[in-house]
Amino acid sequence: MTLKKPLEKYENRRAKFSKLLEKQNKTLSKLSFLRFLVFAIGIVVSIKLYFVNYYIFTSSVLCTVVLFLYLVYIYMKVNKNLLYTSKLIEINEKAIKRFDGKWKDFKDCAEDFIDENHNFSYDLDLFGKGSLFQWTNEANTYCGRENLKSLLTEKPKGLNIVYLRQAAIIELAKKISFRQRLSVEGILAKKNNYPIKELFEWLKEKNEDGLGEKSEMVIRALPLVTMFSFLPLLYKYIVFLLTNYADFKIAVPNFISIVPTYLPLIFILLQYILLKYRKDTRTKNIVIAEKYCEDVKLYRNIIKLIEKNKFESDYNMALYEALYNNKEISASKIIDKFAKICDSTRGRRGMLFPTLNVLFMLEYSWTFKLNKWRYEAGGDFETWLQVVGEFEALSSLSIISYDNPNWVMPKFIMDTSSFTAKNMGHPLLGEKRVCNNVQIKEPSAVMLVTGSNMSGKSTLMRTVGVNLVLSYAGAAVCADKFECKIMDLYSCMRINDNLDKNISSFYAEILKIKRIVEAVNKGKQVFFLLDEIFRGTNSRDRHTGAAILIRQLTREGNLGFVSTHDLELGEMESERNSKVKNYHFSEYYKDNEICFDYKLKPGISTTRNAVYLMKLAGIEIM
Repeated sequence: MTLKKPLEKYENRRAKFSKLLEKQNKTLSKLSFLRFLVFAIGIVVSIKLYFVNYYIFTSSVLCTVVLFLYLVYIYMKVNKNLLYTSKLIEINEKAIKRFDGKWKDFKDCAEDFIDENHNFSYDLDLFGKGSLFQWTNEANTYCGRENLKSLLTEKPKGLNIVYLRQAAIIELAKKISFRQRLSVEGILAKKNNYPIKELFEWLKEKNEDGLGEKSEMVIRALPLVTMFSFLPLLYKYIVFLLTNYADFKIAVPNFISIVPTYLPLIFILLQYILLKYRKDTRTKNIVIAEKYCEDVKLYRNIIKLIEKNKFESDYNMALYEALYNNKEISASKIIDKFAKICDSTRGRRGMLFPTLNVLFMLEYSWTFKLNKWRYEAGGDFETWLQVVGEFEALSSLSIISYDNPNWVMPKFIMDTSSFTAKNMGHPLLGEKRVCNNVQIKEPSAVMLVTGSNMSGKSTLMRTVGVNLVLSYAGAAVCADKFECKIMDLYSCMRINDNLDKNISSFYAEILKIKRIVEAVNKGKQVFFLLDEIFRGTNSRDRHTGAAILIRQLTREGNLGFVSTHDLELGEMESERNSKVKNYHFSEYYKDNEICFDYKLKPGISTTRNAVYLMKLAGIEIM
């Protein structure tokens, strides 16, 4: 199977949505003209009817307004669909760019996730410009990006979870329409870009009103009592009008007469005082709710999309079921209640709000409703958004399977420590990649790779590392066969000094090595990638230190790759009970130019190119 099929699918979908967009634009133009026409005709007809019959004139104006508002509603709906369609076009264009190798232009390269102190992510270019994240990411929400980061940087908690993810990713790879619509909803949901953590914290806060259930019942009943307190006064006023202006003789009952006229004022004053009590807390809660109202509505749209789909894999089904509470009420319906509460709070910006608030204690009413919603659903809201984020992360990884149907899903070994890959290449190199067969199995534990500069040693280790990261996440890997054991991945490849902390590059390397050694000493099974270790010291110390480190790391079932220019390290293969196996890359010269085949070969390197590269730099070699 070639890669043309998924590419053609993206191109066909882009063409399909482009035609739909063109049709929607034409519809908008027609609706704009119709609005103008209705408005113009309505004005002309209404003016003429004004001098004929008042009732016909009123009916004409009413019909014009209703028809105009209906056209506005249809226009807004079509315009919303047009925005949705345009985003679908962008997503398919992005997918085509991924095939064309232009994915480094994608905006989100996750520079905020770069961590030079992480065990392996910095060395393997998981984040930043030209990273694995930038290549595959289709997560747009805060939780989606965080979940994808976790999948790429954290060791899976068990073998079963990896196989469950694999099945989920395989299922999602087939659901291209769902995945792309999930991306659109995610793009729309991130437009406000508020820190969602604040919302999570607020939803989990306890009631800070300082009011118990009985106090709440009293406050809820108080506005009703206040309204009833106006009835005697109103009755007296009506009797007064009828007696003095309509010659009616009506007696005021004694029980009404004894009610003081200032009683409503007492209740209103009491309500005013109560509204001042902890007003800042109530206002804060209402402001936070309003702040996130639109975000919550947009997340609701994503959740509705997930609820409308059916899933078969156990992992996806578990995520789907997490969107329903123990009463089988969907998360989207529960969020609807929150949205309605938030919509009602917008009335506090009106001119009449201060008066209505004192009469009906609206702030308390909103606060009680928000507190009740937070108590019933606040703890679940983060779970729902995590479900959304997990679907986004898995969908991002499923793109790998869909775009590369020839890549393989890894298999995992339980007992012995071994690593086998057939025709393995770097996922990000595209057509430039050169694939190699790699195998480490007992009695070997370390593949020592020698070779000239630029021959491919570092690329091989990054190839191994990135494919291991993908395999642990549950994604397909760039290989025809891939078998490994789940181990703690560590690397020491890219070393930077730190002037602020007065740390040299050599000491920075020592700190990285220290973390690996500590992990081994704690009994963890480690898969390590070491590139030119101890390069910052003299050749004798480098050789001695590297040999001791390799022997120490090969204990207790650890596996790893070590690249070096120190050819003498290759002698470790011939030691008694050695666990080191030598491999190398080589170069050749053609038309006075250096060439590399990037093919891994057994044995120690027998070629060197440093002198040749120095000559290219203009250095005179005597």
